[in-house]
Amino acid sequence: MSVNHYENFPVASVLLPARLRVPVTLIYRFARAADDFADEGELPARERLALLAGFDDELRRIERGEQLQLPLFQELAPVISEYRLPLEPFHDLLSAFAQDVTKTRYANFTELRDYCRRSANPVGRLLLALYRAATPQNLAWSDNICTSLQIINFLQDIAIDYAKGRIYMPQDELARHRVSETQIAAHDAGEAWREFMMFQIERARSTLWRGAPLGRALRGRIGLEMRMIISGGDRVLTKIVNANCDIFRHRPLLRAYDWPLMFARTFSIH
Repeated sequence: MSVNHYENFPVASVLLPARLRVPVTLIYRFARAADDFADEGELPARERLALLAGFDDELRRIERGEQLQLPLFQELAPVISEYRLPLEPFHDLLSAFAQDVTKTRYANFTELRDYCRRSANPVGRLLLALYRAATPQNLAWSDNICTSLQIINFLQDIAIDYAKGRIYMPQDELARHRVSETQIAAHDAGEAWREFMMFQIERARSTLWRGAPLGRALRGRIGLEMRMIISGGDRVLTKIVNANCDIFRHRPLLRAYDWPLMFARTFSIH
């Protein structure tokens, strides 16, 4: 499947040291391809799950030192070996994407956070392993950043996800704020919706900034890249607020003029 994807937070950007761009890109290609199996095209659920299982089989071949069948894994295996990348995060990603095929609602934030633990946090953990910086404290900071970025993406894409039959918002919190699926379908961005969204925005922002010290803990260009990512996430949240939380008519995107603002913000991230 060949799909063009809008990305808020570019991977393997020019800020990264050149030696890391190919390994980071391969990790991203794995995640993107697996996500597309779950989310793109018209395949029935059983075929999507079979494709994801094929990726899982390739990971287990790497574990056993067996011959690999897919070109992506033939490229990825030497990177995993050279940088001693853990395989658990790759398996976690596949678990989350398989869940996308079968689960369309989340009862509460605990369920949603567990999904983020497997759909977003593994990427940060793999990158820290790649950077030789996977200390317990750095991993904790990274988990906060990645969970927040995943939720920010959900907030951006509520209308898009609903059109695909999914709602990545906690059902109990929707009910508490008196927001129904009928209102989401009608793109009703009234007072109840704004209150719900502000609650989500404040929690996502708080989570993001709990991870912000990672931007200083990582040195050089890697640290600057991380601070840009943090600044970008915060900028998207600000855009949602500035649109009066009406993501139905004003999906927040990062534009060219946002990047100087994000860069300036990196100097105040501690």
